[in-house]
Amino acid sequence: MTLHTWWLFTGAVFLLSGTPGPNMLHILSRSVEMGMKRSVAAMAGCLAAVVTVLAASAAGLTTLLLAVPGAFAVLRYAGVAYLIYLGIKAWRSEAGPIDVGSDELPAAVSPGGLFRGGFAIGISNPKLILFAAAFLPQFVTPTQPQAPQFAILVLTFAAVECGWYAVYAFGGHTLSRYLSRPAIKRAFNRITGAIFVGFGLALLKVRPS
Repeated sequence: MTLHTWWLFTGAVFLLSGTPGPNMLHILSRSVEMGMKRSVAAMAGCLAAVVTVLAASAAGLTTLLLAVPGAFAVLRYAGVAYLIYLGIKAWRSEAGPIDVGSDELPAAVSPGGLFRGGFAIGISNPKLILFAAAFLPQFVTPTQPQAPQFAILVLTFAAVECGWYAVYAFGGHTLSRYLSRPAIKRAFNRITGAIFVGFGLALLKVRPS
């Protein structure tokens, strides 16, 4: 892999990762609800899912999944159901005042729970599997050892993704200052819920080519 190729990959990933999607919306909403510091566990979960799928693609597992009849459809419908569930949950959530000043999480929301929620969002997105299977190999030079090249690509993707997570988390933390009024918070919850449902319905159209 040449330096030029790496820069092309980095630029493409920067634009793709920055585009609002389920991961970014999840981190934004977690930061609004719990503050930027406490949304780190959700970021870690989303990132773990992304790295898992990219590493599986490098090992050829995503290509194998796409070759198994019905496997991708099952994952797609699971992702649709989960995103719609999150949308309904956000729409119906209480519009009470936001308190992001404490460093302690409520008992019902542990760091592990935030991590699992972020991981579930990332791993249930079939678009990521298609992206990993079709996009990464284009930047690998076949005549050179492939494992180091895939490692560089995965690490680069993870670094760029982390940067965007921080941007969205900071945006959510800033936005939370304006959501102290229940009416505004209710509107935010419903907009977030509608977007999650929209993401879920959009996944119905995703199919391997």
